[in-house]
Amino acid sequence: MIRSVVEAALDSKVDETLVVLGWDERKIREALAGLRCRLVVNSEYERGQSSSLKKGLKEIDPETQAVLILPGDIADIDSTAIDKVVDSYTVEGGIILVASHEGRFGHPILMDRSLFREVSEIGEETQGLKSVVKNHESEIRLIETGSDKVLKDVDTPEDLHRITS
Repeated sequence: MIRSVVEAALDSKVDETLVVLGWDERKIREALAGLRCRLVVNSEYERGQSSSLKKGLKEIDPETQAVLILPGDIADIDSTAIDKVVDSYTVEGGIILVASHEGRFGHPILMDRSLFREVSEIGEETQGLKSVVKNHESEIRLIETGSDKVLKDVDTPEDLHRITS
């Protein structure tokens, strides 16, 4: 599943694909072998997704204008949906752009560099990235992708079966 997500990012218009590793690092390294992505280890992964987001943010190029956040469990994502978000940011800018389908929030989420400091201060105790999104609710732009793939994450074996069948 993670290889598929990373391949979609690599096939898209993003400039760099950085993968933050934590739990089961060895297995994920093996799954991503041969792909031209940059791997970064979050030794504090047990602190939650917020710690991985902050670790990734510390590792990006200082000239980066925006980051695209794509969880590894969005198993059915494709480069077309990612490109729609990237293209919209390139043409129109924005603070937070969220891939959507029929008005429903999905993934990926793109955040402008003006939010990097705020993201670097998130924590699980304050709802992580959700707190940043809530603070800037009026500035969110939904980017209609025309695909429900942006809504499908895998949290259970049943979810995986639903996506793969």
